[in-house]
Amino acid sequence: MADAAAPAKKKSGSKPDLATIGGLILAIGGILGGLVMEGGKVKDVAQVTAAIIVLAGTIGAVMVTTPMGTLIGAVKKLVLVFFAPDESPAAIIEEIIGYAAKARKSGIVSLENDANAIQDPFLRKALNLAVDGTDLDVIRKTMELQITLDEHHAEAEAKVFESAGGYAPTIGIIGAVLGLIQVMKNLANIEEVGHGIAVAFVATVYGVGTANLFFLPAGNKIKVRMQKVTQTQELMLEGVAGIVEGLNPKLIRSKLEAYTLHEHSKKAAKGAPAAAGAQAAPAAT
Repeated sequence: MADAAAPAKKKSGSKPDLATIGGLILAIGGILGGLVMEGGKVKDVAQVTAAIIVLAGTIGAVMVTTPMGTLIGAVKKLVLVFFAPDESPAAIIEEIIGYAAKARKSGIVSLENDANAIQDPFLRKALNLAVDGTDLDVIRKTMELQITLDEHHAEAEAKVFESAGGYAPTIGIIGAVLGLIQVMKNLANIEEVGHGIAVAFVATVYGVGTANLFFLPAGNKIKVRMQKVTQTQELMLEGVAGIVEGLNPKLIRSKLEAYTLHEHSKKAAKGAPAAAGAQAAPAAT
C-alpha cells in the first residue's frame, strides 16, 4: 500500500499552443486567400528581397536598442509562444500537500532530501530555506523578490518583440522607398513602372504583416505566460508558508485551491455538454 504522506510527483513538460499555431494559419491563410479571390497570385507577394530588407532591418534595429543578455533571453522565450507549459496548479498542490503531511508527521527537517530533488527551482529554493530553519518573513521577502525579478526579466524580454513590432512597419516603408527608387530608373517603360511599383509595396506588406501577425502578439503571449508563472510561484510560496507554520494539510489545501478555481471552471464547462448528452440519451430511448 502506498504511503499516503509521500509527495506526489509533478509531471512537467510542454505541449503545442494550438491558439498560436491556429491563429497564424488563419491569419496568413485569410490574407492570401483574399489576395487570390481578388485575382492576385501568391507569387505577387513572395518577394525574397523585401523579406530580407524587413527582417534584417528589424532585427538590426532591435539589436541596437536591446542589451545582448536581454536579446538572448527573448530568443529563448520564443518557445513559449508556440508551446505551453503542461502543468496544472492541482498537480502542484498535491505535491505540496505531500510535503506538508510528511513534515507534520516527521518534522520539516525530514524534507531535506525531498527538497533537493524538486525539479522546479522556485519551489526547491523556497522549501530548502524552510528546511534550513529560515524565518518565515525572510522566506517571504526572499521569494517575493525572486518573483519580482522574474517578472522584470520577462517584461524586458516581451518588450523586445514589441520593439520589433514597432520597427517592422517603418523598415517596410524604407523597403518600399528603395523599390520606388529602382522604379524611377525605368520611367520610359510604363509596364515596368507598374510592375515595379507593385513589387515595391510588398515590403510595406511584410513590415505591417510581421508586426501585427507575429511580433506584437508574441510579446503579449510571453506576458500572459509570465502571469501564469507568477501565479504558480505565489501558490508555491503560500504552500511552503503553510508548511513552515505547521498548518494542517487540509487547511493548506483549502487555501491553495483558490488558485485552481479557474481550471475547475474550464473543466466543468467542458464536462457540461457531455453530462447534458448523457441525461438526454435515456429520454430518447
